[in-house]
Amino acid sequence: MFSKLKQFRDLRSQAKTIQDVLAQEVITEEKNGVTIKMNGNMEVLNITLAGGMDKAAQENALKNCFNEAVKKAQRLMAKKLQDMGGIPGLTQ
Repeated sequence: MFSKLKQFRDLRSQAKTIQDVLAQEVITEEKNGVTIKMNGNMEVLNITLAGGMDKAAQENALKNCFNEAVKKAQRLMAKKLQDMGGIPGLTQ
């Protein structure tokens, strides 16, 4: 039982370390003049909107830019997790 508790604590510690590392990473994505900066934990840091676009075009550009930034953040998370040895019991 105590070994399971230690494994759980180790897992929590590893997850916290990964979160801290990802918080320092910044992903920047630009689409049609819209720029989103997001950290590796998928928290939006900044959004810059293009001037001169109508509302529908701006919404579409923002949606596409956000979705691409999230994909980049997910790939970054996977790479960092793999580089740190993965999570025991979840990765092979």
